[in-house]
Amino acid sequence: MILTAKILLMDHILITGASGNLGMAVTGMLLEQGYRVSAMVSKRSNPRFMEHPMLRVIQADLMNERDAEEAVHKAADDGPGISTGMLLVGGFAMGTIQQTSLTDVEKMYRLNFVTAYNVSRPLFKLMEQQEKGGQLIFTGARPALDPGAARQMTGYALSKSLIFRLAEIINEEGTGKGITATVLVPGIIDTPQNRESMPESDFTKWVTPERIAENLLHLLTPAGRELRKTILKIYGDS
Repeated sequence: MILTAKILLMDHILITGASGNLGMAVTGMLLEQGYRVSAMVSKRSNPRFMEHPMLRVIQADLMNERDAEEAVHKAADDGPGISTGMLLVGGFAMGTIQQTSLTDVEKMYRLNFVTAYNVSRPLFKLMEQQEKGGQLIFTGARPALDPGAARQMTGYALSKSLIFRLAEIINEEGTGKGITATVLVPGIIDTPQNRESMPESDFTKWVTPERIAENLLHLLTPAGRELRKTILKIYGDS
């Protein structure tokens, strides 16, 4: 007899881009709150960027569909379910439409959309088998919502605009299955790299990785999990 019982859901979070500025803040806060975390980092990253008994680091090339799917399966093997996927990996580039070649657009597309799609697809299939479904949290971008802000970031804005459409599709496909998709839209994040590239800016107006992490943690609460079709804008004063 073949058993078809649904997988039981646990507070197991999968996070991509875990060794980046935002990823480290989110990962650290999740671990402090007692969540079990599977952290995906690139094969060039240090797998020991953070150590904790509730943390498993998985190196993977998320631009490669097979590699990404195998990484999701490795994470799922750690327990009977993944409650949330936080997809924070991505890349950024400046450039007007005059300056942005098709090669530049394709690079942004692969960094921002392909990495998200390659992880969210196997995660969605896994969550379909879970008793309570699950939630997917994507990283959008303000220029993808505001054409005025996109003028200097053509490739970046185009690639991030697909994230919003993907979340919409997942919310439709997930109806009745307990699967939801949320898009985080941060303003300028206060990181050493951004401070170096924009030294004349007022850093106090930027949003910190820690503040973003706090908002993401809210999405994991019972109240946060009840939200549907959410776009979470965290702009600070920028």
